[in-house]
Amino acid sequence: MDVDARLREIEERYEALEAEMASPEVARDPERLRRLGKDLAELREIVVPYREYLKARRQAEEARALAKEEADPEMEAYLREEAAAAEARAAELRAELEELLVPKDPYADKDVLVVIRAGAGGEEAALWAADLLELYRAYAERHGWKTEVLSSSPSDLGGFKEVVLEVRGKGAYPRLKHESGVHRVQRVPVTESAGRIHTSTATVAVLPEAEEVEVEIRPEDLEISVFRSSGPGGQSVNTTDSAVRIVHKPTGIKVECQEERSQLQNREKAMRYLRARLLQRAREEAAAKEAAARRQQVGTGERAEKIRTYNFPENRVTDHRVKLTVHQLQDVLAGDIDVFVEALMAAERAAQLAGEG
Repeated sequence: MDVDARLREIEERYEALEAEMASPEVARDPERLRRLGKDLAELREIVVPYREYLKARRQAEEARALAKEEADPEMEAYLREEAAAAEARAAELRAELEELLVPKDPYADKDVLVVIRAGAGGEEAALWAADLLELYRAYAERHGWKTEVLSSSPSDLGGFKEVVLEVRGKGAYPRLKHESGVHRVQRVPVTESAGRIHTSTATVAVLPEAEEVEVEIRPEDLEISVFRSSGPGGQSVNTTDSAVRIVHKPTGIKVECQEERSQLQNREKAMRYLRARLLQRAREEAAAKEAAARRQQVGTGERAEKIRTYNFPENRVTDHRVKLTVHQLQDVLAGDIDVFVEALMAAERAAQLAGEG
């Protein structure tokens, strides 16, 4: 069903409910009256702008028709300006209606955890994971979001085998969720003496953060151990057992945190990561299709799989899902990825509109 047909159907449903609510039978049934009132209020959010949209289109058509018949040049110019203004208003309302028709993501207001893991490419892949961490930190700063590293496993040369970045702020999840997948880099590694270009990957998974009430974690299901924090190459960076490892026995999910000097703080961070992992697992189990789509997105980190390629010699970044390429690689690495984010959000909205009904 196309958008116009769905809007007409919603208006017809609204008018039918209005007629039903006006009947004496409904007036004598408070519960039915309450239920109908709630349904009408929800539909009204779409029907009111839809009727404004239809009115603006009519005004544009009428002004254009009058302009064609007008002999006075000044009046003709005025009518054409009126038609253009009405068309612009109709376009704004159309965009608003399309937004209203897209089902609201239940996780739209959530903070997120961005989990970055080194994929194929050894030490260079770990360095690439570190570059992606800085990219997302910079992107968050551009949007006024707060960030904090919850967990990290450093590599010998200053990269990361895995790093978990918490991003807190309005709009973080809708704008970051499409970053899930394999990010491929093509460049000359610092470890390459012959100057040859290598291809490496890192995987990104974007998880909505879970509140304590959303995920039930029983104390007896947890195996908690402490150990000394270590830096790159296994060197000790803390003389006390402040790092925390938590295993959720029913699922086998293991999380670690050694970012803070306080064992209590590390435990609290590890629990936040564990809750997000468990929420994601519950989502996947509840929706097999979504699980398949996410596995396909995140992939295994092999070089052939990718959602985006960052090519240093050509100063090029390509998002393979929306077939979009830009030649400002350094700007992208500095967090300027809204061109990709906007294109991916538009593609998602178009797919949802096409798939509804």
